Amino acid sequence: MSALLQCLSHTPLKGYFDPDAAVVQEVDGLVARLRGEVEAFDPDVIYLFWPDHLNGFFLDTMPQFCIGMAAESVGDYQTTAGPLDVPRELAEACANAVVDAGIDLAFSYRMQVDHGCAQPLEELTGALARYPVVPIFINSVAPPVVRTRRARLLGEAVGRFARERGQRALFIGSGGLSHNPPVPQMATATDPAVIERLINNRNPSKEARDARQARTIAAAEAFTAGTGTLHPLNAEWDRRLMARLAARDWAALDAYRNEDITADAGGSAHEAKTWVAAVAAMDAACAGAWKAEERYYREIPEWIAGFGALTGRSD
Repeated sequence: MSALLQCLSHTPLKGYFDPDAAVVQEVDGLVARLRGEVEAFDPDVIYLFWPDHLNGFFLDTMPQFCIGMAAESVGDYQTTAGPLDVPRELAEACANAVVDAGIDLAFSYRMQVDHGCAQPLEELTGALARYPVVPIFINSVAPPVVRTRRARLLGEAVGRFARERGQRALFIGSGGLSHNPPVPQMATATDPAVIERLINNRNPSKEARDARQARTIAAAEAFTAGTGTLHPLNAEWDRRLMARLAARDWAALDAYRNEDITADAGGSAHEAKTWVAAVAAMDAACAGAWKAEERYYREIPEWIAGFGALTGRSD
């Protein structure tokens, strides 16, 4: 089958707290090239593996994996609010195939997606609903989280399904690499208001969303100035992970322990499991007949991100 893979870091801080203009231009050029490749490929469908940041999924019920049968963007951090073009029957069939493959899966007919899903769609396609998309959520910020092996198995099940459908498929993995933004955790939260926001903060007011964004920007400013307490970025960890993904070194990737990911690369580095799932989906869809290429990497402290990109093309 014909398939394309694009794994790309995202950041909510673009346009709010940017690095030097030369770095912004460099990343903008990268995104423009990737978007051009997507447009030239012209996918029939996108399978997008994405992490939420407690904007659509909360601790009242937190699944590890969830497929959206319908989805709408909440419009945070300059992303567009509104519906995605989710082909319901295809998403339902995909969910059935994943469950039949032995993967425990939640599903939603009213999925809310944040910038972790909306930003790559807009950057890589030019619009929120330009192409049909099956959004596949992977819990990455609310422990306990799954191990990389389970993310791989999820991706493989999606890839096999895509192969059977025979459509031109674009697989997207949307996640930061090493990073640790100021996402509160139930284990350490003491303020009742914070605890309640972790449990259920759907559809907050504009004032509440603006206040949250202001806290993130302030944390980025302190992190860049060296006065914050966030986990440092880890370029060595990021580059090793990208190399293992490009090589499809599944034994090494399966061996990642969650506690080591957090200690080495930060609490939100678990978002990289979206890349693991997307690469595994590409590998299964193409039966291994494809080539991977590392496209970009830079530590960008202003965006609290080890920022990278990885592309794959079917032979």
